[in-house]
Amino acid sequence: MLVTGIAGLLVSFILTLEKFHLLQDPNAVLSCSINIVLNCSTVMQTWQSSVFGFPNMLIGLMGYPVVIVVAIAGLSGVTFPRRFLVAANICYGLGLLFAYWLFFQSVYVIEILCPWCLVVTFVTTIIFATMAHYNLHRNTFGLNKRTNESVQLYLKKDIGKVLTVSWIVLLISLVFIKFGDSLFA
Repeated sequence: MLVTGIAGLLVSFILTLEKFHLLQDPNAVLSCSINIVLNCSTVMQTWQSSVFGFPNMLIGLMGYPVVIVVAIAGLSGVTFPRRFLVAANICYGLGLLFAYWLFFQSVYVIEILCPWCLVVTFVTTIIFATMAHYNLHRNTFGLNKRTNESVQLYLKKDIGKVLTVSWIVLLISLVFIKFGDSLFA
């Protein structure tokens, strides 16, 4: 969670700088504008890039530091209250839903991809999966004994990791199915 939180913050910062460049010069060629399909400049000019009335990357600048602090505190041995962990899982889940909404908007509506936004989708997936794994392992959600035993077996067999990797492969596959060779043109 720490590594992906740092990566998410770094990407959010880069996207913010790129947005400033675009505001200063609408014809600027951004570092993330690689070709006609991989072009964050075009994506940044859509309504989806400012869903709440401000650039989406500002959400990352606010949210990823929280992820980093939680990860550092957890690695330092802090025991979080149950309510905090549940709230964090819900917030990370909302962030994940938003990242996926943006992903599907980019792939199927805008039909242009922002490479940095794809990184955000990836790291947000890992952050949510990590938090969910931790909470399931600790039975933070207060599952009954029988359900918790099944979940612990599921975790012990690394099925959660397999599902997370499979989900990421599915997202990558959707991109390749939609854009194919155009990604490299």
